[in-house]
Amino acid sequence: MLPLTVGFDLDMTLVDSRPGIAATYRALTALTGVPVDADLAVSRLGPPLRTEIAYWFPPEQVEEAVRLYRELYPAYAITPTVPLPGAREAVDAVHALGGRVLVVTSKLGRLARLHLDHLGLAVDELAGDLFAEEKATALRAQDATHYVGDHVADMVAARAAGVPGIGVATGPCDTDELQAAGADLVLADLTGFPEALRNMIRLALRE
Repeated sequence: MLPLTVGFDLDMTLVDSRPGIAATYRALTALTGVPVDADLAVSRLGPPLRTEIAYWFPPEQVEEAVRLYRELYPAYAITPTVPLPGAREAVDAVHALGGRVLVVTSKLGRLARLHLDHLGLAVDELAGDLFAEEKATALRAQDATHYVGDHVADMVAARAAGVPGIGVATGPCDTDELQAAGADLVLADLTGFPEALRNMIRLALRE
């Protein structure tokens, strides 16, 4: 078995960023005059920012809106974001087993780093601006042994990377959706992750 390297998604897997992202969208509306339903937008976190922006802005304005959103993000989104239940313990559990923690997210890397630093989450590697199968590139490059995420696209990433996908039903996708997308295991949240990881490792060592 390879040395343990566990990849985690960020939004709604490790952190609840909905309040901060909603505040950023409201600031974007105030700046541009284009109405964005912030509550609706944060109910479907996971896909790249451009996907959500394209619901609200005409095609010719999408790139500028993305730029403005990212410019606003540090001032509005970092402080309100909190770790999800079990997130710190999940990271600690990987390190306690001698493993490495990798975050692979669709969020721009420098913005994801602001969250990790603000919350003091001890992540060894970070890869940003990746979604679905694109995440598999980073997972393979870092020799990931597991990938944990809240979205069906995260389970697609795990399958594409050839590693077990662990779903957490803390985001927009429920248990049935995560299982249908190929999750090897689905947890209600990360509080059950340390024990689940130890069990998965024990089973892998027996094979």
